[in-house]
Amino acid sequence: MKTYSFDKVKDKYIGKKGTAERDAYDNELRLDLLGEAIKQARKERKLTQTQLGELVGVKKAQISKIENNLTDVRFKTILKVFRALNAKINFNVELLNQKIELATD
Repeated sequence: MKTYSFDKVKDKYIGKKGTAERDAYDNELRLDLLGEAIKQARKERKLTQTQLGELVGVKKAQISKIENNLTDVRFKTILKVFRALNAKINFNVELLNQKIELATD
């Protein structure tokens, strides 16, 4: 039986890196991971979605949508959520073959 790497399968069925389809897939996957990180942090802090929403200044439905990646959300809101959860945030940005690390609390 021949085996294939996950990257080769994605290249074949979704598109190679740099194509619009692959970029959209990778971005959606990152948003799923972000929503899951928020959900885990909220549960570790023993907060309900309603309680977290009150800390952030949004309704429970907005927190649910963020956790389940059901909506485009403002970056500002994501930052507020992580601040309410007392979580450290790190973002990595790559430009022109140079890696820049950004950190915010």
